[in-house]
Amino acid sequence: MRKPFIAGNWKMNLERKSALGLVAQLRERVGQRADIEVAVCPPFVYLDAVVQALNGSPIKVGAQNCCDETSGAFTGEISASMLIDIGCDLVILGHSERRQIYGETSELVNSKVHTALDAGLEVILCVGETRAEREEQRTEKVVGAQLVAGLSGIDGRSMQRVTIAYEPVWAIGTGLNATPDQAGAVHSYLRGVLGGLYSDSIAESVRIQYGGSVKPSNVRELMAVPHIDGCLVGGASLTADSFISLLEFR
Repeated sequence: MRKPFIAGNWKMNLERKSALGLVAQLRERVGQRADIEVAVCPPFVYLDAVVQALNGSPIKVGAQNCCDETSGAFTGEISASMLIDIGCDLVILGHSERRQIYGETSELVNSKVHTALDAGLEVILCVGETRAEREEQRTEKVVGAQLVAGLSGIDGRSMQRVTIAYEPVWAIGTGLNATPDQAGAVHSYLRGVLGGLYSDSIAESVRIQYGGSVKPSNVRELMAVPHIDGCLVGGASLTADSFISLLEFR
């Protein structure tokens, strides 16, 4: 049985005071729940403070990106080992905003996945299609290729520390979201791809999140769909009331 996993991606939002206020409320209200896994992914500059604020809490802390290199003359980059050093648990890689805005290729994402796993981090690997690609009926081809490339060279044992996030690009921050049927079909397809890459047992063990305008009003319907094991949440993770509502989807 896959434990539901809901992660909040704060993107480039909040200030130190509001960030610490948010995690203080989450720590108090989430408590020691064992029925769900929860993570927050603040901007880099607040990671250390958030890690300290959540020390002893089951809430995990993740970064929104990392470098594919381990160290060296890479101005402006943050290494996976630095994230480990301050107490991060995981990192989001391959988010559509990194792919679309900053031109990250699946090959670069794969290099980052290797580096992050080697450093000891868990990984949320994102895949997703644009509106044009969906309208051209290329969704499966696009997300399948991103998944295969992103996991190239990753062995089955390492998949215990990998979560897949399906985030249709056309639904991120737009107010639109894939219908439960649309999301469920892609999640089922991705699990099939995982089965082909590894084994049915590994495919069944990997959690696949949905992301794209997830909010309290639609989370229950989405989480009821087979193969949807959680959510990667943007705007709805920026306030305690909204985020807690997501965790109470049952």
